Amino acid sequence: MKERYIETGKIVGTHGVKGMVRVQPWSDSGEFLAEFKCFYLDKKGENRIDATSIKPHGNVVLMSLKGVNSIEDAEKLRGAVIYIDRNDVTLPEGRYFINDLIGCTVSDADSGEILGKITDISETGANDVWHITRDGKEYLVPAIDEVIVSVDTDGEKVVIRPMKGIFDDED
Repeated sequence: MKERYIETGKIVGTHGVKGMVRVQPWSDSGEFLAEFKCFYLDKKGENRIDATSIKPHGNVVLMSLKGVNSIEDAEKLRGAVIYIDRNDVTLPEGRYFINDLIGCTVSDADSGEILGKITDISETGANDVWHITRDGKEYLVPAIDEVIVSVDTDGEKVVIRPMKGIFDDED
């Protein structure tokens, strides 16, 4: 079952003396975080914080938070993981949350063979790389249009057409 509240970044420091925090985004870009005004400090959505200002700034996002008005207040949040509510997000076609892909069963589009499960995802810049594990062995598969045939995160199934040599190294 998909988690409702999704980790989306970490407060890594303060900015200025008026309570602004620096957030390391765990998304494709800081612009994604700038779309939200409501965040949570726990994975149950019980500790809500509201942003009054969000600005991407290099590889971090600068946020002003309601009720955080001094550097001392902001310092207390250092190290906190922030979450968003899945219900506040509409992802474009072909985009997925990493935690929804982890655990999906991967099969071959042509043979139907089960190739393993996605156990990790590396973000390389050019494209993500899916770590698919089968029988204790890990295979690295580029997450590109030529490879991915279909993704069903609700059914936890992914169908791919693997590039030659990735899975047939056992022959």
